[in-house]
Amino acid sequence: MNVCVYTLGCRLNQCESEAIADSFAQEGFTIVEEQNTADLYVVNTCTVTSKAEQKARRMIRKFAAQAPTLATGCYAQVNEKELTELSDNVIVVPLEKKAHLLKLAKHLKAGIVGGMDIKAGCLSFSDGKASVFDYDAASFSYHSRAYLKVQDGCDNSCAYCRVHIARGKAVSLQADQVTERALALEQAGFQEIMLTGVNLTMYDHQGDGLGGLLEKLLAKLSDSVRIRLSSMEPDHIDDRLLDVLTDKRMQPHFHIPVQTGSDRLLKKVDRHYTVSELSAILDRLRRVKNDPFLAADIITGLPSERDEDFAETRRFIIDQQFSFLHVFPFSPRPDTPLYKARDRVAESVRDERALELRNLSEQLHHAYRLRQVGGGAEVILQNRKGGHWYGLSGNYLDVKVLSSPAFAREGMLIKGTFGQVLGREKRMEFIPDAATL
Repeated sequence: MNVCVYTLGCRLNQCESEAIADSFAQEGFTIVEEQNTADLYVVNTCTVTSKAEQKARRMIRKFAAQAPTLATGCYAQVNEKELTELSDNVIVVPLEKKAHLLKLAKHLKAGIVGGMDIKAGCLSFSDGKASVFDYDAASFSYHSRAYLKVQDGCDNSCAYCRVHIARGKAVSLQADQVTERALALEQAGFQEIMLTGVNLTMYDHQGDGLGGLLEKLLAKLSDSVRIRLSSMEPDHIDDRLLDVLTDKRMQPHFHIPVQTGSDRLLKKVDRHYTVSELSAILDRLRRVKNDPFLAADIITGLPSERDEDFAETRRFIIDQQFSFLHVFPFSPRPDTPLYKARDRVAESVRDERALELRNLSEQLHHAYRLRQVGGGAEVILQNRKGGHWYGLSGNYLDVKVLSSPAFAREGMLIKGTFGQVLGREKRMEFIPDAATL
């Protein structure tokens, strides 16, 4: 029986999807990509933008026309009725029951032997209590790196966001459990672990924080395992966290949800920092790592965004020389303070600004790649195609490996040097060290 787990949105969703896929794989089901035919589909949705919701509806309709489709995730949490009405083949699984999906495979496997219909099996399944930290994958079907969920929820309430409505208050996985799971991933052969959460820097923010967790984790892991962090909200990036990032196993790749470079707008949307405070954090990140990959989320067309606000944002981006921008035109979210804002920016202006920043992002990304030519790096191998391995560097650059050892495998870490920039492919050449070969 084939199962497809299709994911929209953040790395936390990807982490949870991998755990769901792993639970099916452990019971003998075959995990397939979206282009393959499946007997059951699981769609892990996102509600950050209306486009994400639109894509979720489109994919759910497509999958439900072929087989029973389970819709879960943040969008499913806040708009259950909307998704249920898409098709009789759609079963909505709210977030409080999402972790139940980890036990669904065992239930279906037993039922199918007795002739149970798949949809009926999904509808009849219930597994009592479940925790948001039950997602603990041993294998990963859609990624070559390991994902480890350590945090969920958010105590902030930014005026444009409803993820905190869907996910609830911030909660953290105990540090000893994080360490235990990370050591199990190392034992399984993974050489990179991505730590994920809804608001990762809010991990145990009333205790030792994310910095304290990393200290404990790095003390237990070997030198052969590297750690990557998912998106980091700036208001909880403290000295302890910055200090631990100097460890060579912490990867020089940081994704910061900036949103705007205007102090006026930051205050309006209830972000808990100023542009000067953010600049200080970015300066520290550059000091702990040599020319790290710094990505930023930017929203264009926030209500009341004036030409001068946008100019401030653009100037801030250029001054900071971000390596890449994730640009989102403002999308009014139901149940948020800005949903019915009367001072909205015209959509044409909002979209023009988004296009301008995306073009700027292309320039900045190209400039960053050019600076890496001739520099040393570690690359994790991800897939092989046309006689070449392709991978991801520690500073988050896609690479084409020019030659690789005969014993190369997916997930393997190799050292080498960046070659030229491959513009059309938007990646770089990578030349492994002779010792590796």
